[in-house]
Amino acid sequence: MLDSRWFKTAGVAAAITLATATASYAAPAPATAAESAAAAVTLRYDDSRAAGWEAAIAAGVASWNANVGNVKLVEAAPGTRAEIQIVATSGWPQATLGPVHPGGQARVELGSQAVAQGHDKTRIAAHELGHSLGLPDTKPGPCSQLMSGSSAGTSCANAVPNAAERSRVESAYARGLASLAPADGRVLVDAP
Repeated sequence: MLDSRWFKTAGVAAAITLATATASYAAPAPATAAESAAAAVTLRYDDSRAAGWEAAIAAGVASWNANVGNVKLVEAAPGTRAEIQIVATSGWPQATLGPVHPGGQARVELGSQAVAQGHDKTRIAAHELGHSLGLPDTKPGPCSQLMSGSSAGTSCANAVPNAAERSRVESAYARGLASLAPADGRVLVDAP
């Protein structure tokens, strides 16, 4: 009996030693300062009160996630806190001006009044999320500017931020959490 305990203890010790030695060779190199600074900030959104806008929100989120690397929008798990609350309303779209940061709070209201007048739902969702990421309106403006909002007209369906808009968001989140200034907190109403 004593011998079997010794072998078991020796076997466990050998396994731990082997795992530690293997891990030291297999572990990735520590991140450099530049790599750590480039880590994306993750912001969670809750669209559970935005019935009828789910597809537009998903497309707007996908547009931002495909076009910027320093911040990523992810849907919050049910019952967890989200930095961006998205709700459907009967008025004009509006949103809190960010940039919102983890633990912060922004509200996006996706107003049906703009849809009733012929504006594209996906463009509206992407535009309002742009406010949460720190972008103000650029009215009047062409359809190629996502943040021109309703001033681009009802025929505009562009939901992709242009180079200047992408650059501004990338800059706002450039050094991860360290670079984030407190959000502005103003609510921007996107009525024409």
